[in-house]
Amino acid sequence: MSEGSWTDDILLKLLNIVVYFTFLGSNIYTIAAPHDIYYSGKETYFTPAPWTFLIWTLIHLLLLGTIVYQFTAAGKKVVIDGSLMALCLARCPKCNLRQPLGDAPLRRGLYLRALRQQHCNVANPLANSGQHIYYIVKKHHAPLNTGDEIFVHLPFSLWHGWTTVLVVLTAFEAFGVNAVSETAGVWTKVFVFLALFFLEGTAAAYAFTSVEGDLPASIAIMWSLFGVFAEQKDPFVHWSSLAFAVLSAFCVVKGIWGMYRRFTTTVVLIEDEERGPLLGGR
Repeated sequence: MSEGSWTDDILLKLLNIVVYFTFLGSNIYTIAAPHDIYYSGKETYFTPAPWTFLIWTLIHLLLLGTIVYQFTAAGKKVVIDGSLMALCLARCPKCNLRQPLGDAPLRRGLYLRALRQQHCNVANPLANSGQHIYYIVKKHHAPLNTGDEIFVHLPFSLWHGWTTVLVVLTAFEAFGVNAVSETAGVWTKVFVFLALFFLEGTAAAYAFTSVEGDLPASIAIMWSLFGVFAEQKDPFVHWSSLAFAVLSAFCVVKGIWGMYRRFTTTVVLIEDEERGPLLGGR
């Protein structure tokens, strides 16, 4: 049976490309503007170091790979046939319009603008907009090859773990005290501790979802916790974030070990089948 041509569903593929690059440019401008939000936003007792947000760059690069991957036969099955119509055209929370895969940068850009203006009611839904895509990818699109792993599961796993962090950060942006002008009171420290505990628990949940867990999502959370540790100077927040970051690192190690076990088990099974007799019996 023919695998089809790269021009199949070309309009949908081109729409992905146009939307991706249009809003990627908008995001670059948002960051490169004179008052970029990473350095001029509200400083809270949960704000991570600015370099923590570089994870967006990795996600964008991986999604660029997804845009290219959709032109392959294997990529079309997931991105176009399986995702674009049923998954990546995920419904907007407040409308009935379905949005293409390339709207990941759009959602991120809208989140950044909302974060700058501290509109929690807008930023939180945008930060969680990838959860539906993540759920469908994990439930209905098991990776069949390396391309699926790198260009479908990896970006959306990173996105899901990172947006979990963004939801917590947005809450502190909206309701937390300004760390520049106010000292951390008892309740601030309590909520910071609970937030750190929640994120570390989420990293553990990712790690134990399967044998290998969801390694990219756990890494995204670990990365953010180390970012909080690097940025915060209050002793309680500083060392608490380090403790939870180290605990989340164990979750990452568990995921790496699980991937190693899965890989070695698969190799052993293949070798056993190759050494087996061609005919049954003696």
